[in-house]
Order: sequence, then C-alpha cells, then structure tokens
Amino acid sequence: MTLVHVLSTTASSHPRAPAGALEGLRLSLHVLAAAVWVGGQFTVAGLLPTLRSFGEGAPKAVAAMLARLLWPAYALLVITGLWNVSAAHLSTTTFSWKVLLVIKVVVVVAAGVGVFLHQRSTSRLGLAVWGAVGALASVAALCLGVFLGG
Repeated sequence: MTLVHVLSTTASSHPRAPAGALEGLRLSLHVLAAAVWVGGQFTVAGLLPTLRSFGEGAPKAVAAMLARLLWPAYALLVITGLWNVSAAHLSTTTFSWKVLLVIKVVVVVAAGVGVFLHQRSTSRLGLAVWGAVGALASVAALCLGVFLGG
C-alpha cells in the first residue's frame, strides 16, 4: 500500500453535518495551536535576516521569547490530538486512516524533537539541520492532519 493510496482513501466523499459545540471547540483549539506552532517557526525564519542586523544575540533572544508561545501550542496540539483520536471512533475507521494516524504521530514526535534539538544546538550546522527537521516535520504533520480530518 502506497502513501498516495492511503491519502486518497482517507478523505470523506460525503458531506458531513456541522460540528457540535464541543467538537467545534476541540477542532478550533487544534487548528489554532497548529497555526501558532507552524506559523511561528516560519515567521521567525523569515525575520532572521533582520534580527541578525540587531546583533549576534538578537535571533537567540527572539527565539527564546517565541518558545514561550510555541511549546504551549505544541502541548495543546498533543492534548487536542489525543482528544481528536478519542473522538474518532477507532472501531469504525478504515485501516488506511489508522496507518495515516500512526505516520502522523511519528511525524509530530519528529517535529517536537527537531525543534527541541534546534533550540539546544550551538553549531551553525546543528541549527540548520534541526531547524529544517522541525519545520518540515511540522508542515508534514499539518498536512497529514488535513487528510485525517477528511
């Protein structure tokens, strides 16, 4: 089974009823946390050239302040992700949906580890490699979440 097959068979082909209040809250919190987690990483990456012009320590100082937003967002993603899975009625989901879920969990862990190691890196190579791992895995997790949502 290829990833393309898994992705093509997970999407729902029929319209769904609007979300109830609790489901809407759960999904809104998850999407908001994803926007902060992924968007924050790309925002600071886009600001790096300007930040460097303020001095050698400026990028590190801004990244430390941003971490105060990003890590709570990551925690909220994990919590609402578990809530999403518990609401998914796993007994009625397809095998391909479950495979995609496992892939997403691995990618979410890789995103967190990548960003964590990026923050701890002291070399330019470590910053670049772990920053790329964190960012790419974060985007991949976001995309996989869209496919899981149907």
